[in-house]
Amino acid sequence: RRELWTSHKGCSLDEFMLTGGYPRIYDQRLDPTQWLSGYYQTYVERDVRSLLKVFELDHFERFIRLCAGRAGQLLNLSSLASDCGISQPTAKAWLSVLKASFICFTLKAHFKNFNKRIIKTPKLYFYDTGLLCYLLQIKSSDVLSTYPLRGNIFENWVISERMKSFYNNGEEPPFYFWQDAKGNEVDLLIDEGTYLHPAEIKSSSTFHNDFVKNMKFFCELQNVASSDFPLGECYYGGDESFDFEGFQINSWKDC
Repeated sequence: RRELWTSHKGCSLDEFMLTGGYPRIYDQRLDPTQWLSGYYQTYVERDVRSLLKVFELDHFERFIRLCAGRAGQLLNLSSLASDCGISQPTAKAWLSVLKASFICFTLKAHFKNFNKRIIKTPKLYFYDTGLLCYLLQIKSSDVLSTYPLRGNIFENWVISERMKSFYNNGEEPPFYFWQDAKGNEVDLLIDEGTYLHPAEIKSSSTFHNDFVKNMKFFCELQNVASSDFPLGECYYGGDESFDFEGFQINSWKDC
């Protein structure tokens, strides 16, 4: 993946998210929208649908596009099924096959209770943001740059890239998120055994001090005030990486 990025240094963040990570697009310098359209038709519509024995193509297409519209959000199967016009067991079965086919994945909430009421519903993500953008009918980086769900897409991109890094090293990603009933949230937790390493994800190209606010709150819950390693990390849409008050601030280029 890094070699592909090196050969496309002139690409912007939005171009990377729009293109996604399928190697053939880079290797053969293909138009991502056209290739992803063919991929969707041959693999998702035909192969995945045949596994599910879906005969109503319109319902299945609506389902997967509704999933795309919920990327980076808490998964509500009841709402998803209702909006699609199918039963909740059908929605659960369809999502299970999309997960088994490496189209989607869910990020579990971490259940460790810090004497707070914890949200336990998982979040929904796609493995590839190129396919995600295609399903959302985003056809250019200009459209993506002002798209209402751009922040969700960037969050999806960072988490999926971090997951791939673990998989490439032969490791199972120990990834979670954390959210309490009062709205305090950490986008990504990496369970390091004795420490839950928090990470925040912000699509803004400009760093703001409050980007680390939720991580500070979470570190206080863990009774961690200082450490020899970064207390947490923030991925943002800017070009510079640096340290800030014990946290590692990472450019999207260093994801």
